[in-house]
Amino acid sequence: MGKTIIQQARGRGGPRYRTNKKAFRYTIKYPQIDFEGQGLVKDLMNVACYSCPIAKVKTEKGIFYNVATNGLCVGQNIEVGKNAQIKTGNILPLAQMPIGTLICNIESFQGSNGKFVRTGGICARIVKKEENKIYVEMPSKKEKIFPGNIRATVGIIAAGGRKEKPILKAGKMVHIKNARGGKVYPRTSAVKFNAVDHPFGSGRGKRIKSKIPKRNVPPGAKVGLLRPRRTGRG
Repeated sequence: MGKTIIQQARGRGGPRYRTNKKAFRYTIKYPQIDFEGQGLVKDLMNVACYSCPIAKVKTEKGIFYNVATNGLCVGQNIEVGKNAQIKTGNILPLAQMPIGTLICNIESFQGSNGKFVRTGGICARIVKKEENKIYVEMPSKKEKIFPGNIRATVGIIAAGGRKEKPILKAGKMVHIKNARGGKVYPRTSAVKFNAVDHPFGSGRGKRIKSKIPKRNVPPGAKVGLLRPRRTGRG
């Protein structure tokens, strides 16, 4: 009796191939564009899907979650809006920040809730201003141009030393590398599968089947070389 092959099982999205949903309970967002005021840091949380702590901020309009910067603490007041001070944790448009300000969690467009520079321990820096164009040096040392009305958080993201902990045993590194999301460990060679479990399966040893599937086969059989123009050397 045939089985569902790995490609089909992964595409179905079962719990074995899926990240825990609880890791995505909290989403990093900014308040509404027209919000001007203060917020109180209620808690600093560790969320599995982010590499940095998450700050739970309460405002008069509700609660939002933002990346935690170095020096941010529970009970601290942060400012949001054009009139906010240049202080770590505050959120304001790039046009209101002076050159040289270290920033993080930058929006891609106004109201996008922060898309760039969100990894623990990194930051970007404003290097130049031209009318409504703000030149920002990203962590990769490349410059990126943003409009002046988009918002960002002042400061360096916390948890910068998360990679400094030494790996004392080789087995620890093995488990780290094998814990990649969406992969099954250990990986089995396709030609060593049974014929019912994979399109390359069986074959009695090294007589490997063709790696070019038919163009009209179902998604589970779309493996190997898909519609290649040429194969091999030359």
